[in-house]
Amino acid sequence: MSRSALNETNPGWALWQKACRLMPGGGQLLSKRPELFAPEQWPTYFSKAKGCRVWDLSGRDYVDMQMSVGQAICGYADTDVDAAVLRRIANGVTTTLNSPDEVALAELLCELFECAEMVRFARTGGEALAVAVRIARAHTGRDRVAFCGYHGWSDWYLAANLIGTDTLEGHLLPGLAAEGVPKGLAGTVLPFEYNHPEQLEALLSKHRGEFAAIIMEPIRQHEPTAEFLPTVRRLADEHGCVLIFDEVTVGFRYAMGGAQEVLGVTGDMAVIAKAMSNGYAMSAVMGRRDVMNSAQRSFISSSYWTEGVGPTAALATIEKLRAVDAPAHFWRLGERLQQGLRERAAEHGLAVRVLGRPPLTAMAFDVGADSMAISTLFSQEMLARGYLASKSVILSLAHDDAVVDAYLSAVGETFGVLAEAIAAGDVTSRLRGPVAQSTFRRMA
Repeated sequence: MSRSALNETNPGWALWQKACRLMPGGGQLLSKRPELFAPEQWPTYFSKAKGCRVWDLSGRDYVDMQMSVGQAICGYADTDVDAAVLRRIANGVTTTLNSPDEVALAELLCELFECAEMVRFARTGGEALAVAVRIARAHTGRDRVAFCGYHGWSDWYLAANLIGTDTLEGHLLPGLAAEGVPKGLAGTVLPFEYNHPEQLEALLSKHRGEFAAIIMEPIRQHEPTAEFLPTVRRLADEHGCVLIFDEVTVGFRYAMGGAQEVLGVTGDMAVIAKAMSNGYAMSAVMGRRDVMNSAQRSFISSSYWTEGVGPTAALATIEKLRAVDAPAHFWRLGERLQQGLRERAAEHGLAVRVLGRPPLTAMAFDVGADSMAISTLFSQEMLARGYLASKSVILSLAHDDAVVDAYLSAVGETFGVLAEAIAAGDVTSRLRGPVAQSTFRRMA
């Protein structure tokens, strides 16, 4: 099919072009831009969704292997969660008074997370992380923050690139210009690499008594070395820093008490979002009582943080995850997925690394200069087989053995196409659109 003919069958592409004229960047989340997957081919917009299936604007349905970047942990349009939300809507979403569900949710989170003695709520992961950093700075009276990994779009984080455009290399966008971030924030946030505690120790020693917080994902695609997290915990204690674990993505997938429960190292604070409310806007900042009470010494307040849908959705989601032992589901199904990916790559002699622990899986195509083109071809071929798929796989309760087995069958066929393209040296010519961009990278 020619590119022009393909575009005529993809109304989502035409709408995306219109969106780019009306909204800078086309949309609100970089991770959902079609140019990151299969430019001009990705459906981009949905008309409806249920379980792990999504229908595009032309009515074609796909099995979604990313689940809205992990937000729909129970599955789309989950009957139990949506029923609770509809009851909340029927009784009013926001009033002059507060929703009692936020008290119930705070109590539940304090029960589940070892670090949680008090809780503050927000509605997105990025703003919750900003709240956590603000509280840590208020608690310590210090300004500097040491970080590892990706933590959102806020000024406190992007300030890392004020001291050099490559500071966030391997953490977020390589070469990102921190336009709009106050220059006075330069030097307030400094990076260290995962599994390199010596880098963190050097930062803390060089700027002794100046760091308010250490913020990091406790686990992502790297496997922590035996000494890494305990050393980070020790350094935080020795230098009087608040240790903040960003569990925006990993929370509730490894264990109901977060990845910290599995890893055996507890932070002073933790931030969760995404999967805590199955697609409804909700996030939480939790921590030790003495640390969290420092929020009272700063102004942290928003009217939309008091609406009732978020807490209601979160209560229904978390209770369901606990009732069905969701972490066990993600570990078991993730192991089946990862083993299947390795087997199919081996069958076709394809250089694929399977990354991460089973609850969160990612792939890396090690084919040199053609790696991005191969990634694009993978998404293209999986689209043709009815899957929204990229190098990451984020499972939900709506995925089961049959879904994963069917996905692996499609992956096997697609890996065969990729191997043939590499052998023939014609990867790019097989694409029905441009090569995907690689501007959003996590540490891998």
